[in-house]
Amino acid sequence: MPVKGVIVAAGYGSRFLPVTRCIPKEMLPIVDRPAIDWIVQEFVDAGIEDILIITSRRKKMLEDWFDRDPELEGAMADSEAKLARLVPPKARVMFVRQQEMKGTGHALLLARTFAGNDPVVVAYPDDLFTHGNCSADLIASYERTGACVMSAVDLPGQDVSRYGVFEPMAREDGAIGVRRIVEKPKAAAPSSLVSLGRYLYIPEVFELLARGIEEHAGGEYFPTDAINALGAQGRVVAAVVDAVRWDTGQPLEYMQTVVELALEHPEIGEAFGAWLKARAAGLQ
Repeated sequence: MPVKGVIVAAGYGSRFLPVTRCIPKEMLPIVDRPAIDWIVQEFVDAGIEDILIITSRRKKMLEDWFDRDPELEGAMADSEAKLARLVPPKARVMFVRQQEMKGTGHALLLARTFAGNDPVVVAYPDDLFTHGNCSADLIASYERTGACVMSAVDLPGQDVSRYGVFEPMAREDGAIGVRRIVEKPKAAAPSSLVSLGRYLYIPEVFELLARGIEEHAGGEYFPTDAINALGAQGRVVAAVVDAVRWDTGQPLEYMQTVVELALEHPEIGEAFGAWLKARAAGLQ
């Protein structure tokens, strides 16, 4: 069964104003690639060929990123290296707009027809992964269990009150079962396993989302209740992933991510590291 990819990219990006008034947060550069490209490449490397991007107004630039530019290609025709950088990601990419900001549960329902009877890996643009493939880990876990798979990291002894925390349960297949997610626990947390920014949803989640939104009293609608309903049926597992997660949701964390990944860049990393070291020495 093929696995499809969904990127929820409809938010305002208000933490990055004023730049996000005109430039989608997902197009902010991580060195020389927009943030969304890191997610798409992760999907492609995991074998995902069909991707739906959920957008909103003012985000036409996202569609342009996945399109060819014959005029620019013609201008760069004398350089194979530059032409290689102009090739769009190798995936079938579609778009749908969330016309009202009603939360991520509402946004995910826009992917129902796209998903059909296939599982989908869902990503949010604030969460990038390197040094491993988080999506591939989720798909491997799904193939073993047939369940929804939540990416996770174990933070024993740390304060997890800012996270969604999993209440684990035993499974006969040895996977880490998830009974429920407790969002930002104010009392004792049910475990030290916290949720990261990748999810693999089985098709049944969309029926639960549709049922839940009909009963929703108002305000933003989130998928937590649908996940917990499947968890109560023993159909949710957690996969502790080895890939390194980068949080780009706020300006400070975004800049830290850019610096760290610039240091790893094959073309500028060494020179940038030398400059950064000299700059730091000058501040002492």
